[in-house]
Amino acid sequence: MSNGDIPNGASPHATHTPSQRYLSTRGDDSDLSFEDVVLKGLASDGGLYIPEEIPVASDWQSWKDLPFVDLAYNVLSLYISPAEIPAPDLKDIIRRSYSTFRAQDVTPLVHLQGNIHLLELFHGPTFAFKDVALQFLGNLFEYFLVRRNEGKTGRDRYHLTVVGATSGDTGSAAIYGLRGKKDVSVFMLHPKGRVSPIQEAQMTTVLDANVHNLAITGNFDNCQDIVKALFADRDINSTLKLGAVNSINWARILAQTVYYFYSYFSLARQSESFKVGDKVRFVVPSGNFGDVLAGYFAKRMGLPIDKLVIATNENDILDRFWKTGRYEKKATHGPAAEGGLECDGVKAHEDGVKETLSPAMDILVSSNFERLLWFLAYKFAAGTKMDDEWIKRQAGQEVSSWLKDLKTKGGFGPVYKDVLKEAREDFESERVTDQETLDAIKRLYKEADYILDPHTAVGIEAASRSVKRAGPGMPHIALSTAHPAKFAGAVTLALKDEPSFQFDEKVLPREFVGLDQKERRVKDVANDWKAVRELVKKEIEEELSLP
Repeated sequence: MSNGDIPNGASPHATHTPSQRYLSTRGDDSDLSFEDVVLKGLASDGGLYIPEEIPVASDWQSWKDLPFVDLAYNVLSLYISPAEIPAPDLKDIIRRSYSTFRAQDVTPLVHLQGNIHLLELFHGPTFAFKDVALQFLGNLFEYFLVRRNEGKTGRDRYHLTVVGATSGDTGSAAIYGLRGKKDVSVFMLHPKGRVSPIQEAQMTTVLDANVHNLAITGNFDNCQDIVKALFADRDINSTLKLGAVNSINWARILAQTVYYFYSYFSLARQSESFKVGDKVRFVVPSGNFGDVLAGYFAKRMGLPIDKLVIATNENDILDRFWKTGRYEKKATHGPAAEGGLECDGVKAHEDGVKETLSPAMDILVSSNFERLLWFLAYKFAAGTKMDDEWIKRQAGQEVSSWLKDLKTKGGFGPVYKDVLKEAREDFESERVTDQETLDAIKRLYKEADYILDPHTAVGIEAASRSVKRAGPGMPHIALSTAHPAKFAGAVTLALKDEPSFQFDEKVLPREFVGLDQKERRVKDVANDWKAVRELVKKEIEEELSLP
């Protein structure tokens, strides 16, 4: 690897895949195995795990006609050594993970209009894109735990306590991926009253003994902060083995890289004018930055992506970074800084988060952005021409400094011009208001007879703008996030005046009928990480005492 390059490793798929190792974005953890980073989730220094080198898929074009599960194996095996998970076992994990999907293609690509195509990612058990990663992660957890617990009994068994935060879809997808699995408990924190009724019902009606739903009196960022505080706490880590299902877990990002390749090949199969090797733009509704980050890794692996377009709602910290180089929780200029109880017609809370029609994106701090920051810092530090180990340490120190300012000052930046320039090489961003979201839902219904959920509508509006910038020759693949039935309020608000629209007939899946009448299990908890810690310890002790 030459100095000045972000670390990539040449790992042709046809050759033996070397043992991939992982390091923390903040520099203290390094040389970890894939199993280590999957089970640990968050690094001991508070950072996120990334591969020490991103493998180059030199033969990716030969994957064009592979079924989803075979393509997934080719992508994932570049990061997972057969010494850790033998090839037959990895293939079985992948097969079982996607056998639960309703679509034969797992993630089918549909043409919407013009140069905009939609990647449908909502055909999994919980009707959300997060099933793609969390069905896989649940089976990974099970595989590693079975192996670790062979021949062990009682309290000697390795028991994983999964703690996660959700703005809606991660919770149900994680619960459905882990419910009933042996030697694992899942505690899912959601902001009370800030997820859709269907999302809440999907989570809280799962009554398996190893599933615990906690409704936190706060917003998603509060939930996420509690999870991070638990991972950093010596007390609970001395007694419990914590694991993560949020996209801070590297396996989530890895699994999501697969559908970038698959949708690219789907477009090549469907369009006579698009050939393998041509460039494409992906447009991704973004809250926690995990889904779009997976596209960044796909691009670094060799997929010819022109730009990754980040689509945000009024909670626009990412859009503001790409516009200004500043990463700040609260806007200090522009439309988002106008003050008052409303901005763009959206209710603003004292905590700074705005309630929008796309609640899964109502996030102030995008956790996965830290991973991109490391690669940006690495590229900047590489300009010194120092050795690679020094450059990696420097990148970790820079990220730690930025994140410290974010925690203590509420933001950092502007970053160096070269850092922002590098970020703009791969990404563009858009900010979409609630009214524009409603307009997009209405427009697509009228023009294409297609019903979007509000998060996907944010992406479609951003895609429409990107098409105008990129020109008519650039195909766009917009990523969907959820089935529209999960957000009945927004969909009905957008289409209530359309004579042909009836929610139950046009949108509602049979799996959702009667869900609101089922028994629920959930506990209300204050926005206090220590209270959550004591509750988790108590519940685990009771669970382990069950016969």
